[in-house]
Amino acid sequence: MKTKLAATAAVLSTVVGASPVWAQSSVTLYGIIDVGLNFNNNVQTGRSSTGLQGARQYTMQDGATGGVRGSRWGLRGTEDLGGGLKALFVLENGFSITNGTLAQGGAGLGRQAFVGLQSSSFGTVTFGRQYDSVVDYMQLFTSGAMWAGYLGAHAGDIDNTLNTRRVNNAVKFASVDYSGFRFGGVYGVGGVPGSISANQVWSVGAGYQNGPVALGAAYLNARNPNFSFYGTNPNAGTTAAANNLGSAGSATTPQSNPIYAGYASASTTQIISAAGSYKFGGATVGLTYSNVQFRGLGSNSGPDPLGYTGTARFDNAEANFRYQLTPSWLAGVAYVYTHASGASERSGATYHQAQAGTDYFLSKRTDVYAIVVYQHANGTDSLGQPAVAYITGQSPSSNNHQIAVRLGMSHRF
Repeated sequence: MKTKLAATAAVLSTVVGASPVWAQSSVTLYGIIDVGLNFNNNVQTGRSSTGLQGARQYTMQDGATGGVRGSRWGLRGTEDLGGGLKALFVLENGFSITNGTLAQGGAGLGRQAFVGLQSSSFGTVTFGRQYDSVVDYMQLFTSGAMWAGYLGAHAGDIDNTLNTRRVNNAVKFASVDYSGFRFGGVYGVGGVPGSISANQVWSVGAGYQNGPVALGAAYLNARNPNFSFYGTNPNAGTTAAANNLGSAGSATTPQSNPIYAGYASASTTQIISAAGSYKFGGATVGLTYSNVQFRGLGSNSGPDPLGYTGTARFDNAEANFRYQLTPSWLAGVAYVYTHASGASERSGATYHQAQAGTDYFLSKRTDVYAIVVYQHANGTDSLGQPAVAYITGQSPSSNNHQIAVRLGMSHRF
């Protein structure tokens, strides 16, 4: 249950008869706990003379790595300043319920931390560590956000629609709702002496909903993304974290996923995305598309052990279907396609992913769910190796296919 602490102060002056009244304020403590048991049919266990070795794996995982909702607690507050203006803040921590450790690379308030002003006529301006416009305007159309969770993210969450990354030092604007239309943008200050563009991140987006139709679109541009976008968690450090790039050798990069780790030298990462959904009765069908580009490969933003130049591209498409069986029970299926190309003749991989899930609410605050995801990979990954299946949030497979199953529950307070 959300706990609300509200205080209204009024001071009556008996000396001059004046009646100054302090604005009404409220602070809310909230959170989610998400935990489950996962089965993975193939996880890499090592390498032998015959190639990669794999085995089945049974684990308990927090929602942030394998569930529908990452465990968190937070504080949000508002103060009414009068005239339709409010001050607001959000401080939100992510953690693992399985061992009590901090999520988001050990950040104390790694999910969100911001303060700002909200106008009932114009919109909201906030400052701090925040979500980008791809998350704000695209995430709600994905099966991962609705019922498939982090397991159902597009390969490696390459387009950040499942919010793997946040933007630090960000100024954000979100408009009010204009008859179903809203828009906004985010600017992450780079802070590099002598350069206004180095390490900067900016994004814009818009959404529209009218009756059964909903639409969304967003754009993100990150300069020196190895640091400004992929290296924003504390464990990445100021110069990013050392990471083993397999046969490509060692290098300095926070990008550890072989789907895109080889492109750490990009001077810019660009994400273009659009989505839509249509609801009829208890059913909702949705489509999403995103194009991710690692541009300016070979720059000094990160290592380039394979000597890439030019631009690497990822095209991602998802078709999903959700049906509300009863007011408290839903089910869904989805197919996700990811194709990489362009870096060189040596790299180019395709990932096919099928997923299904169901979620049953025992109450307004507690639900139980089941998810199954299958991924098949082919081609050559960004590290110049045969592409292996790698379901988001799990360990990579020893071959080109992988199945993950999760039985979980979550509770809100």
